Amino acid sequence: MKGIIEPRIFTPPLRELTPETSLGFLFIEFCESLGQPLLLWQQWLSIHALEIVGDYPQDWHFRFRYVVVLVSRQNGKTYWFKLLGIFFNYVLETKLVIGTAQNLDKANDTFEEAVDLIESTPTLDRLFDKALRGAGKREYHLKTGERWKVVATNRRGRGWSSDLILMDEIREQTDWEGWSAISKTMLARPSAILVAVSNAGDATSVVLRHLRLQAHAQLGDPDHVAQNRGGLGGEDVDDSLGLFEWSSTPDCDIHDKTEWARANPSLGYGFLTERALQSAVNTDPEKVFRTECLCQWVETLLPQPFPDGAWDAGTDPASFIAPESEIYYGIDMSADRRWVSIAACGQREDGHYHVEVIARMPDISKAVDWFRSRSQRGKMNLAFQGRGAPVSGMAEEICTLPNITRCALEGPELTNGWARFYDGVAALEPGTVKSGAKIYHLPQPVLDTPAKTMQLRQMGGGMELPDRVKSPDECSPLIACFVAMAAASQKQKEDKKIYESAYAHGAELIFL
Repeated sequence: MKGIIEPRIFTPPLRELTPETSLGFLFIEFCESLGQPLLLWQQWLSIHALEIVGDYPQDWHFRFRYVVVLVSRQNGKTYWFKLLGIFFNYVLETKLVIGTAQNLDKANDTFEEAVDLIESTPTLDRLFDKALRGAGKREYHLKTGERWKVVATNRRGRGWSSDLILMDEIREQTDWEGWSAISKTMLARPSAILVAVSNAGDATSVVLRHLRLQAHAQLGDPDHVAQNRGGLGGEDVDDSLGLFEWSSTPDCDIHDKTEWARANPSLGYGFLTERALQSAVNTDPEKVFRTECLCQWVETLLPQPFPDGAWDAGTDPASFIAPESEIYYGIDMSADRRWVSIAACGQREDGHYHVEVIARMPDISKAVDWFRSRSQRGKMNLAFQGRGAPVSGMAEEICTLPNITRCALEGPELTNGWARFYDGVAALEPGTVKSGAKIYHLPQPVLDTPAKTMQLRQMGGGMELPDRVKSPDECSPLIACFVAMAAASQKQKEDKKIYESAYAHGAELIFL
């Protein structure tokens, strides 16, 4: 079996790609002259990624400022990276190539492979001056002034001006600090280009996920990632971003070898074999195989808050709160205070619970107005974390409004409430039969995503609570549902205690 040369998803060229419209052809010839021929998929990538606008070598620039390459592990990304950096130094006479990776050892390895190739190739070695190696330092110089410098992916990457940035394993960038520092070294360079390569990431891969979301939105959202993440319209994306994604079809059968070929273009060309992938699919957890070998995104490789499949099992498009049920509203705010989410919880006709996100707003001041307008119609129960949460102060302000009943959860009430919410979700775990109240919900991406990625923090004694800071996705929608359900189930428990206590003492009971 051979890997599929053309990526499943890619940014199409502006015009026919020829030696006049792409420097990829020149790059391919350069590699062949060194005795380092490119694989077919690497040739395809070079031609498309190095598309130009204008006439080289006079008035021209690269079509893309940012190129994102997604392909499974062990397909020859580093080999291509190494040759690309040398090509820019020697042929395009780029004064500074910056190589970087979240793990500096990875960037150093690419640099060392480039130096080894230069020193072992007479046509390159003639112009080679020196390689500098020291504590945390890798840099080589050509006699004509060109350099390749390894830079850490952090704020110390500021201060240079580069025409080529080679950014490896961008999936490991879990914040914007490194990207902000490194990418801005190109601002004053009209023909600069940043090339980022990686296999698929997960919810913690904030930089790669954002770039991929933008590119997919521009391409018509072929995998529905923009739709599921809140979406980006065509006016929000930049056509100077190029995406080239060798990945398997979402939700495919992991044993389908045709899908292996989509994500592994080197398959059968000396890099990868069917036997190696067969061994991986037989031994890896499914999430790991999908991410590493099929270049597919999973919600997270981190621990999930609920048992596998339990949250999906609670999805019910026809679920609703029974008309006679008392409704509890939950409110929560994101850790950065940018988003407020409001949820509702009540009992269904079958006695189980229904939770639903009913409002989410970026202007936190509007949350007070939201409750003010609705509380005029009648009583509203408002549940929230009473202390130590971003929402606590605002929720207390809302509770001063007429007809708002304060249901603040603190201390044991909060941790016990989370335990009840967890048990209600876990009760639907596939393959198990558990008693007790179950939690159902509508299919809502804003809720479903944090339900699979939210991280928990230990509170002692085996108790846990959601961690707003360490969760890769904004989780206020889920926490709003949790506090609403916690308050509703607490009220039910209290009503049961009153009933049992009254019965025990022979008191007259009145049912309303």
